[in-house]
Amino acid sequence: MPVEFLGMGGTNDGSETSPRTGPAFDKDYTLRLAKAHEEHGWDRVLFAYASGAPDPAQVAAYVAARTERLEILLAHRPNVSYPTFAAKTFATLDQISDGRLTVHFITGGTDHEQRREGDFLVKDQRYARTREYIGIVKRAWTSRQPFDHEGEHYRFADFVSDVFPARSPRPDVSFGGSSPAAYRAGGAEADIYCLWGEPLADTAEQIESVQRAAREAGRTDVPRIQVAFRPIIAPTEEKAWEKARDVVERITARTRGGTAPLTRRRSLTNPENRGSQRLLEVAARGERFDRALWTATAAATGGAGNSNALVGTPETVAQALLDYYDLGVDIISARGYDTLADAIDFGERVIPIVREEVAKRDRERAALAGRG
Repeated sequence: MPVEFLGMGGTNDGSETSPRTGPAFDKDYTLRLAKAHEEHGWDRVLFAYASGAPDPAQVAAYVAARTERLEILLAHRPNVSYPTFAAKTFATLDQISDGRLTVHFITGGTDHEQRREGDFLVKDQRYARTREYIGIVKRAWTSRQPFDHEGEHYRFADFVSDVFPARSPRPDVSFGGSSPAAYRAGGAEADIYCLWGEPLADTAEQIESVQRAAREAGRTDVPRIQVAFRPIIAPTEEKAWEKARDVVERITARTRGGTAPLTRRRSLTNPENRGSQRLLEVAARGERFDRALWTATAAATGGAGNSNALVGTPETVAQALLDYYDLGVDIISARGYDTLADAIDFGERVIPIVREEVAKRDRERAALAGRG
């Protein structure tokens, strides 16, 4: 099966290691970064969501109108708009991009962050709402006849949209989470299930949990699996590890005073969401796993989001990614700490190796099937 690569559609040049040098939405940088991904072998970029950040749907439309091939992964929180309104927003964006949209639904793992925009539901209620929300959006994308809905969280009558996605029958739905409630919701509704990078054995267990939830929901298919990493690459192993240690020192320097956005938004030691808790539990077990996984970056950020690193030469990191591909992961999410430069470097040095090896595996499987 083919492999796909997801990068970061950032709106400014800041990261965990350095503050941004311009506004929160730097249009020139945003477009340069998107085009760097498009020109260096990436398939799509993520436009993330945060309560005080630029509206990712507007940013995605800006990028989609100025790129030709690059696909869009748009993050969306159900608490910020009614599902019928959101369905029209997504359909319009899919028209702008000529069918290049995937929507990533975020339930929200931190009560404090959710309450900043008026969401006071507890976590399990949020998952139930997300599942209902996704079902409504899917129906709004595909129904040409008016329909009613009366559920736990939403109620409306006689809705029909006049704008539909360019992609048929609809854009893909992406979802993530590491709790049983997340597996149930995403297993039932997601086309793509997103995980943060963990050791191979832990990742295999999570994949089985997602697939089991899909089967229990009555599906005959299962979601595709995406796994996210922070690659740190250099021409030699020694230089890669020097670079990795420098990254952690810079993260620690920024978080020490409690003034960086990372420390203002969440606890570095007691995260609420299960995914971050899992990353810290892995880090407590050790710093290095498998071929190249390094947990010190996750430990330094309190398991914040995509934070486990893959460290080594391009060849080492590529082989590590192939280990995950062999588990059934066919979408790789990767983001460096110097977002623009690292996107180019990874695109030039790692992506071609992985694609070539995946194509080789596919040819070998096809040959075996032919002989059978």
